[in-house]
Amino acid sequence: MDKKAVTTVNAPKAIGPYSQGVLAGNFLFVSGQIGIDPLTGQIVEGGIEKETKQALENMKAILKASDFGMKNVVKCDLFLSDMADFETANMVYSSYFTWKPLPARVTIEANRLPKNAKIEISCVAYQL
Repeated sequence: MDKKAVTTVNAPKAIGPYSQGVLAGNFLFVSGQIGIDPLTGQIVEGGIEKETKQALENMKAILKASDFGMKNVVKCDLFLSDMADFETANMVYSSYFTWKPLPARVTIEANRLPKNAKIEISCVAYQL
């Protein structure tokens, strides 16, 4: 199976030794995205709501760079620095996934996220 790195200027550059995404066959694996504004390189201000929206927009940009869309997402992993933010993060997340079947998902609390982010989101997408 061929693998190809996916990169786009419309999402933050990787802050470590990894790709923004990897296309492997019909699957796209999107690395964890935090609420970094790709233009400034800084975490967006405004708390969990704004960070969740930016993380999802970053994920969307990486999907788009490989001609995938949000409807291709089959699995998401959400990491919250504080599970008290679950309800707000879930509200924002649900506005990005409004069709059936919804992606499978895991949500866990993580002690600390890169750049002290409040949320990190990764996904796996599939396309025929």
